[in-house]
Amino acid sequence: GSSRVMCDNVPGLVSRQRQLCHRHPDVMRAIGLGVAEWTAECQHQFRQHRWNCNTLDRDHSLFGRVLLRSSRESAFVYAISSAGVVFAITRACSQGELKSCSCDPKKKGTAKDSKGTFDWGGCSDNIDYGIKFARAFVDAKERKGKDARALMNLHNNRAGRKAVKRFLKQECKCHGVSGSCTLRTCWLAMADFRKTGDYLWRKYNGAIQVVMNQDGTGFTVANKRFKKPTKNDLVYFENSPDYCIRDRDAGSPGTAGRVCNLTSRGMDSCEVMCCGRGYDTSRVTRMTKCECKFHWCCAVRCQDCLEALDVHTCK
Repeated sequence: GSSRVMCDNVPGLVSRQRQLCHRHPDVMRAIGLGVAEWTAECQHQFRQHRWNCNTLDRDHSLFGRVLLRSSRESAFVYAISSAGVVFAITRACSQGELKSCSCDPKKKGTAKDSKGTFDWGGCSDNIDYGIKFARAFVDAKERKGKDARALMNLHNNRAGRKAVKRFLKQECKCHGVSGSCTLRTCWLAMADFRKTGDYLWRKYNGAIQVVMNQDGTGFTVANKRFKKPTKNDLVYFENSPDYCIRDRDAGSPGTAGRVCNLTSRGMDSCEVMCCGRGYDTSRVTRMTKCECKFHWCCAVRCQDCLEALDVHTCK
């Protein structure tokens, strides 16, 4: 009963997603917990940019109207959220929170690597299940339409799923006399989600602008000088707005009131962040640790000091 209520109250699900939700309410709860993580990762990657992956201005979706444009920001959001769903489900499998999956059943018996033979043991992350469910659930929304935007979203969703699998690593434990590695037990574990975020951020910076091909089945590059996108690349159709001023239709909250860095030469500099409009400076005081002294053996004692700082915010 409660899962029916939950599934029927999630806005924007298509019927296939609602079916999956009714059938797997525990997976949906895992995805729900993952949303906060991949949103925070998106905000971390864009923290110094005019568009900072803000989710304040919500209307029909988590990221509001920015997703209505087929821009490289949309490409990143689709990829990171698709990756986040894989990560959340896979982790929940390994932690025994889901009825439909557990550790990777294929990692049994003995195997070989560059260091010799080892036994599969422990709990290998069942990433194939995570990817399979994420593909069924996330892609269901795009499968209805066969338009250009649906193809773009499907491509970026897949790039996000592949990114998580890329950072699966083998971890081992040695057994034997005084920890010698005569016997090893190994398992596969996902890396920290930050690795996926950093990787997709590099893909965002190298995203490839595409146009639909003649028969509407795929893409070609918009600029012939660029290479054809691979399955790992992010693709987009439209140039991004500059995100300088508040523009609801473009999903741009503008940069008025954003904190900028006076000494930076990068995207977070007052010149770039404030789009040449200038900035206001205010003095704030904060408590910091100071006069820290190391005491033998193992203590550091500090005093509390009030420090005055100038904070610059865009006009």
